[in-house]
Amino acid sequence: MEDLIKKVAREIVDAERIVALTGAGISVESGIAPFRGKGGLWEKYDPEEYAHIVTFRKNPERSWIMLKEMLDVILAAKPNPAHKSLARLEEIGKLRCIITQNVDSLHQEAGSKDVIEFHGNNRWLVCMECRKKYRADKPVEEIPPRCECGGVLKPDAVFFGEPIPVDALYRSQEESEKCDVMLVIGTSGVVQPAASMPSIAKRSGARIVEINPEPTMITPIADYFLQGSAAKILPRIVEEVETLLGEKHGS
Repeated sequence: MEDLIKKVAREIVDAERIVALTGAGISVESGIAPFRGKGGLWEKYDPEEYAHIVTFRKNPERSWIMLKEMLDVILAAKPNPAHKSLARLEEIGKLRCIITQNVDSLHQEAGSKDVIEFHGNNRWLVCMECRKKYRADKPVEEIPPRCECGGVLKPDAVFFGEPIPVDALYRSQEESEKCDVMLVIGTSGVVQPAASMPSIAKRSGARIVEINPEPTMITPIADYFLQGSAAKILPRIVEEVETLLGEKHGS
């Protein structure tokens, strides 16, 4: 592992344009279980029923039973060392942006400035009538929560049956095509179209660095596969990057 960390750090130092793709796995050590994993919400709630836009429009009270539980978990979560490491890479000029499938806003809380949210953000609620937005910074008491205009509030996230925001999709594809290194962290590579970003990057000549507890659909195209916890591995990579940058600037 130490040898791999050194090689990846060298790739990062030498790269001109680095992009990270993150999924639910990066937030597990912040206390947010992946929806599809063991203990995730989809074990308790059928997503096609509770998280489908048709259900929400017909019966928002039913959807909000699950959404309230999800929001409570997100509000209690704090960025872990993996989120903070990516923020640090951006701060030192070695990470251009993060493409995330997550809706928890933990990258922004860690200090990352350029985050492309593929599936929106549960930390904001939007009125289904007037489109006014509210910051979700405290637990929901009224179900469903309502706007001052009387309209039902919905998390500003992509539900089943809704399209990916066009601007997020377009920019993700553009950044994937232009990067020379892509860090793939905490995603299984199953959910499309986000899962296609590493392939887009690879076809454009980028090196793919995967950090995951287990092999995934992305592993066969990865140039480097670091198996384990991102919260443990990423800080070690960033430490090595900073050491190399110090030596480079000192020479």
